[in-house]
Amino acid sequence: MALETLLRDSRRNSKFKINSGRCTVDNQQLKLLIATNKAGKLVELRALLNESHVQVTSPLLENIDIEVEENGSSLKENASLKAKEFNRISGLPSLSDDSGLFVAHLNGRPGIHSARYAGPNGSDDDLVNKLLNELDGVEESKRTAYFECVIAIIDDHGEEYFFSGRCEGTISTQRKGNNGFGYDPVFFIPKFDKTMAELTESEKNDVSHRSKAMKQAIKFIDTMGINR
Repeated sequence: MALETLLRDSRRNSKFKINSGRCTVDNQQLKLLIATNKAGKLVELRALLNESHVQVTSPLLENIDIEVEENGSSLKENASLKAKEFNRISGLPSLSDDSGLFVAHLNGRPGIHSARYAGPNGSDDDLVNKLLNELDGVEESKRTAYFECVIAIIDDHGEEYFFSGRCEGTISTQRKGNNGFGYDPVFFIPKFDKTMAELTESEKNDVSHRSKAMKQAIKFIDTMGINR
């Protein structure tokens, strides 16, 4: 889905809007910056946050054009780096996530380097190709893996909070499915007998690492509040 389509569709939803201006929702100022420039991730986070009474804005709508170097030693550190930098520049409460695929046979690789495993300019196809090549000939029982997501939120007082989720599976020998992004076409989930890329949105939200972390984050957003 193009980012322009995402923004247009979001404006049509009275409960969940993306807006760069001052706003109120249920008479409470609730505005959260999603600290990512990746359209696919923004789409997924937007859908998950639809369950929360929060108004979401994006770097594009806030005229923020930065790339934060993810040089942390863990998912938590990388998520924190992004949330802090976008919060510093925007002055808004900010949410960032970092996710990784951890493959047992590869001693946890690609791990925190998942997004750049095929080089800084590698495509999703490049990522999958490298992974499958490294697992070529490895028997099914040794292809176990898990996705992990860590979400960092910086609230309007500068306090930082973390939420995490994990999804267990195996790496298939070939691509299946057209949904999702990254390694989804080869991440097989036994519960559904499908790859992540074959799941419906509802199924994915039931088991995905990002949805599990976001459900915890939403409880914080709704009960503790991150805005004035």
